[in-house]
Amino acid sequence: MSVKIGISPIAWQNDDLPDITADYTMEQALREAREIGYTGVERGQRMPADTEGLRAYLTEYNIALCGGWCSGNSLVNDVASEQAAVRQQVDQFIALDAPCIVYAECSNTVQGMIDVPVNDRPKLSREEVLAYGAKLTELAKWMADLGMPMAYHHHMGSIIESEDDVNWLMEGSGPELKLCFDTGHLLFGGGDVMATLNRWGDRVLHVHFKDIRPDIVADVRANNRSFLDAVIAGAFTVPGDGCIDFQAVSDALKAMEYSGWIVVEAEQDPAKAPPYDYSKMGYEHIQKVCAQSGLTIQT
Repeated sequence: MSVKIGISPIAWQNDDLPDITADYTMEQALREAREIGYTGVERGQRMPADTEGLRAYLTEYNIALCGGWCSGNSLVNDVASEQAAVRQQVDQFIALDAPCIVYAECSNTVQGMIDVPVNDRPKLSREEVLAYGAKLTELAKWMADLGMPMAYHHHMGSIIESEDDVNWLMEGSGPELKLCFDTGHLLFGGGDVMATLNRWGDRVLHVHFKDIRPDIVADVRANNRSFLDAVIAGAFTVPGDGCIDFQAVSDALKAMEYSGWIVVEAEQDPAKAPPYDYSKMGYEHIQKVCAQSGLTIQT
C-alpha cells in the first residue's frame, strides 16, 4: 500500500486572488513543486486549456495531473445540463489519467466574494442536502461509467461546509459519490476532523492536507470577514505549520488502507509565506507522518 504526494499550484498562482501571486508563474510552480519532491499537481486555470497542450506541459515538468477543481452547478442545473457543462473536463481528465474530478457546488457560494462574510454562506436543511446528494449521485454515476470518479469537496462559503453538511451529503448519496476529504476546510467549518474521517473513510477517494491557524480563523468568524479575507490574513497554511494533528490523520489513512493522493492545498499571501519554503515544509511534514504511520510514499 502506498500514497502519492501532490500539490495544488494555488500557493504560487491563486486563481481567486491573482494580484497577490502576480510575481509568480505557473511554470515556476511546477518546477519548484517537482524539485521539492511532489509527483502530482492539481489543475490550475493558467495551465493550457487543451488536452494535448496540457499533457505536453505536464510532461515537460515530469509531473502528473492528480485531480483538479470543477465548479459545479447541480443545485440549479438538471442532471443532463450539468453533464453537458462538465463533459469536456471529464474527457480531458480521463485522457490524462487523473484520479478524480474535485467537484464543489458553486452556483451560490460566497467563497469568491471579498465583501461577503463567510458566516453568511448559503445553508440548506438536512432534507435539502439529502435531495442534493441524490441528484449528485446521478451525475457521479454518469462520470464513473465514463471512467472518471467524482470526489466532492466540502468548502468554506458553500452549501457543504460543516460536519453536518458532509454527513447529510454522504447519507443522501450513493457510493458512486466519493469524498475529497479536506482537513483545513472541515476544521474551519467547525467540524471534527477525525470523527468525520473515521465515519466516512470508505467514501474518501482524495485527501487535501491543509492546516489552519486557529487564531486567524476565530478572528474571521468573530468579525464577519470573508473567505478571501481569511486567505489573505493567513487562515490556511501547510501541514505542520498550524494546529491539525496530521499524525492522527495519517494513522487513520493507514488503518483504512488508503492508497490515493495526499494533496497539499494551502493558499496564502506569498509575501508572508514564500511558496517554495512553505511547500517544502509541508512536504517534509507529510514524509514524517507517513513514515511513522507506515504509509509508503510512491516517488
